[in-house]
Amino acid sequence: MVDELRESDLKLAGLRIRVHGRQFPDAQDDWDGNWLQVTARCDDNGASVVVRGPILHLSELDRWCRQAGKLLDTLAGAARLDCREPSLSVVLEAASLGRITMEVSITPDHLTQKHWFQFTIDQSYLPALIAQCRAILEAYPLRGGRTA
Repeated sequence: MVDELRESDLKLAGLRIRVHGRQFPDAQDDWDGNWLQVTARCDDNGASVVVRGPILHLSELDRWCRQAGKLLDTLAGAARLDCREPSLSVVLEAASLGRITMEVSITPDHLTQKHWFQFTIDQSYLPALIAQCRAILEAYPLRGGRTA
């Protein structure tokens, strides 16, 4: 497991996401063509939760990237990675003086488990997040003309 996250594509506080590729590499439509196989891991204070599988849709990542850009510009509101799959969600919410509360919900089994992490970051984390999201979107362009 250490090797599959060594080269994480997205790192933010205790969250690491590694993209392994598209779930359906040959699909060109906006639904099947945009699902990514990922490994996501969140660690903090001795706890570690890992999820794997086709749990991230590129339209979700695109929306989160745009919302993070707006959050950086305004230092108000929130940026949400609202995954359709219940395994992962991330909320970045503006607080005072440029601080941002980051909440990660992550679980390998949403029927029997619930895991939640909270981090305090600041606006200086957002440019790297946006760049990482854009790099993933460049490597795996949205298919089918879909944007969220």
